[in-house]
Amino acid sequence: MFKFTTAGESHGPALVAIVEGAPAGLPLLAGDVDRELARRQQGSGRGRRMQIEQDRVEFLSGLRAGETLGSPIAMLIRNRDWKNWEAIMDPAPRPEDDTEGRKRQVTRVRPGHADLTGVLKYDRDDARDILERASARETTARVAAGAVAKRLLAELGITVGSHLVHLGGVDAARPEPFPTDINAAADASPLRTLDPAAEAEMIARIDAAKKDGNTLGGICEVVVDGLPVGLGSHVSWDRKLDGRLGAAILSIPAVKGVEMGIGFEAARRTGAEVHDEIEMAPGRARTGNVRRRTNRAGGLEGGMTTGEPLVLRVAMKPISTLMRPLGTIDTKTGTTAEAAAERSDVTAVPAMGVIAEAMTALVLADAVMEKFGGDSLAEMRRNHDAYLAHIVARLGN
Repeated sequence: MFKFTTAGESHGPALVAIVEGAPAGLPLLAGDVDRELARRQQGSGRGRRMQIEQDRVEFLSGLRAGETLGSPIAMLIRNRDWKNWEAIMDPAPRPEDDTEGRKRQVTRVRPGHADLTGVLKYDRDDARDILERASARETTARVAAGAVAKRLLAELGITVGSHLVHLGGVDAARPEPFPTDINAAADASPLRTLDPAAEAEMIARIDAAKKDGNTLGGICEVVVDGLPVGLGSHVSWDRKLDGRLGAAILSIPAVKGVEMGIGFEAARRTGAEVHDEIEMAPGRARTGNVRRRTNRAGGLEGGMTTGEPLVLRVAMKPISTLMRPLGTIDTKTGTTAEAAAERSDVTAVPAMGVIAEAMTALVLADAVMEKFGGDSLAEMRRNHDAYLAHIVARLGN
């Protein structure tokens, strides 16, 4: 299995990611992770936190001389803002005269956030005990873990990219021809969109929302190329790859929906307009020498990859912290109040695309290890190559 876990609070000393299941011999450098961390921090509409944090990884275990050892990989990403929160977030008991801690206490819970439900569920007096972990800052550690997964997938010729297709009521047109290197093209845009005309209108809406103390949501598309046919399985509900991808993507803070292929549009069409016809296509080893004439299924059938590009669309709601707060209650007094206003972004949809890439890569890395196994990268490659040779022979050259 390829799995990961994270630890850390938004204003704690650091974030930690631990990755298990990477085979020995995988080339991995700090730059591979730092590049992904920097991509997560870009984008118009981001708040001052992005100016404070310049995320860099420190490897604590699982790596030697630029290669993985097959043991758990532990990564540390320090929070530079910790110095401003050290007294408030100190793990030690608070002194009686902790005026600074009381000043930063959050009892005016924010609509749309985990504040109120978390306070009730975990029986806390201060919503900071909830919001520090519920914060999207935690996704920094996910992106670090995802960078390891991307390196593993790249060894098999699998690439994961994303671009923004909607923000604040503005749709981006899909370019023709579509770029081969999606991220190189998308990362050149401050919003990670491939439509310059839509980008200008989106930025204008971000500026207007910021002036109004409001926030904006949007949609990103994740595209994975190079997948072989047959990752995942149809035999049990928890092995279906579309279900595993859906769970991973929906775990991202503020994400409220995910579509695969044409998604909900498939419910509005007839079967003849939805399903992808199949034809022989010699020379396409990853698909078993066949092709789908269309890719409305988004590269998934029966819970398994088809070998066609995997296409996901991910919908993110507007961020729940508004600079012009919504009405709420004060959990300390039980009276009506305006919600607390933590430092926040106007929109984080461009960053969400990078996080969605990471979560997609982590699920696919697990599926790759499930299918091809191997304690070393060389063994995994042998298994992968033998499998492709077998499926090519099944339907002829």
